[in-house]
Amino acid sequence: MSRVCELTGKGPMVGNNVSHANNKTKRRFLPNLSEVTLGSDILDRRFRLRVSAAALRTVDHRGGLDAFLARAKDSDLSPKARNIKKKIEKACAST
Repeated sequence: MSRVCELTGKGPMVGNNVSHANNKTKRRFLPNLSEVTLGSDILDRRFRLRVSAAALRTVDHRGGLDAFLARAKDSDLSPKARNIKKKIEKACAST
């Protein structure tokens, strides 16, 4: 399982550990991912996604999964999230 957020595309970053003697060694900064269940009001369904804590706060701030996906770029989304977005757009168009 990759360490990439399904909603924002945020993944591991690379940096340095810097010691007191200013020695530098490579390290990885991993995103704070958690497995969460988010509900869609339009589809009346729940989806399990692997999401970063920052993305979870953004979903809450924008007013839910539907509103977040409406404004999200397709290039940032995982194939699973892109599929959910298409289903939501199709349901909105039919109503």
